[in-house]
Amino acid sequence: QVQLVESGGGVVQAGGSLKLSCAASGTLFGLNVMAWYRQAPGKQREMVATISRGGTTTNYADFVKGRFTISRDNSKSTGSLEMNNLEPTDTAVYFCKLGNDNWGQGIQVTVSS
Repeated sequence: QVQLVESGGGVVQAGGSLKLSCAASGTLFGLNVMAWYRQAPGKQREMVATISRGGTTTNYADFVKGRFTISRDNSKSTGSLEMNNLEPTDTAVYFCKLGNDNWGQGIQVTVSS
């Protein structure tokens, strides 16, 4: 079973930047699509970005296009989400997901106005 651990969250002012990282255990990392999701208080979890197994294809939710960048390094079994020009509405717990069923524990991102 794959274990995913997110890091890099925290508190930042509006307009600032953060970079989230996702470290995976096991040998399945490069065989699966990776994604970042987020869940704000009182809201459903929503997809933020996805990246293909080889890293050549990415997809973004409209609300982060042009501001967030997803990437992965299969040789290190790590993924990342670079977040720029953050807005208070980006405040949420962010989750790393690998394949269909593997989720990290989540990490808090808070953007103050």
